[in-house]
Amino acid sequence: MSTIAHLSDVHFGRHDPEIVAAVEAFLFERRPDLVVVSGDFTQRARVEQYRLAAAWLERLEQAGLPTLAVPGNHDVPLYDVFRRFARPLHRYKRYIDDDLCPFVEADDVAVLGLNTARSLTIKDGSINRAQMAIIRDRFARVGEGKTKILVTHHPLFAMPIGEEGALSKVVKRDSDALAAAADAGVDVLLAGHFHRTYAQSAREMVETAGPALVIQAGTATSTRVRGDELQSFNMIALAPASVELQVQRWDGSAFVAGRPTQFACRDGNWVYAGRREEEGTPAPVVAARADAAAEA
Repeated sequence: MSTIAHLSDVHFGRHDPEIVAAVEAFLFERRPDLVVVSGDFTQRARVEQYRLAAAWLERLEQAGLPTLAVPGNHDVPLYDVFRRFARPLHRYKRYIDDDLCPFVEADDVAVLGLNTARSLTIKDGSINRAQMAIIRDRFARVGEGKTKILVTHHPLFAMPIGEEGALSKVVKRDSDALAAAADAGVDVLLAGHFHRTYAQSAREMVETAGPALVIQAGTATSTRVRGDELQSFNMIALAPASVELQVQRWDGSAFVAGRPTQFACRDGNWVYAGRREEEGTPAPVVAARADAAAEA
């Protein structure tokens, strides 16, 4: 079994140093097999913010924790117009990772990251034809039985973002991107962007989306929280045809584990398989939202 810590939207420059330290302490103790960061390392793509983010990643890696990262829209300069269009991710590639399509493969899992941030879209995302070819090509070479995971900052289709059924905008070429993921046999889609925790079978939201399980992460360390959601990140345990998600939520002084939520792949589709009981751990909001989405 592999374990992945899925963090997103750390927003250095609008971060809480106490929460950053708590995240590090948690990861150093739990030692996941991989730390995934799905974008928005910085608040405004400034050098000092990138230096803080790079130092944080370096501390994780020096502690022996492998990482995989993708940029987010906040990692592209907003007000520096020249850099925004001429060198949009130059600082990201200098300080975080010069590979915008990182790929990690282990005995039981293969993880591919793709950049969805663009100069023109400001806050929205896009996937191009070359990236769709990468999805198909990289996962085509993955052996049978491995869990295939695709990481982006923006989710590949509209997500619930508020009350009364409000949905987000979709990434550009979303239908083609979903087709590529389905063709490649992607099992899990990890993303962030909306600072909200969410998990659901893709087919429950988009009929042609393929069999993937969608897992969204909240903001891990930023003070830019949305609604009643506080800082959080995901711990994901992977086994053949099984995913267990445990949300770690900040309570003002420490991260508190939610009750583990289980999903199983049955007849080619991911379904909610219940919550594992653990004394003293509250049920995560993710499960309630997943159930409500399925009933809508």
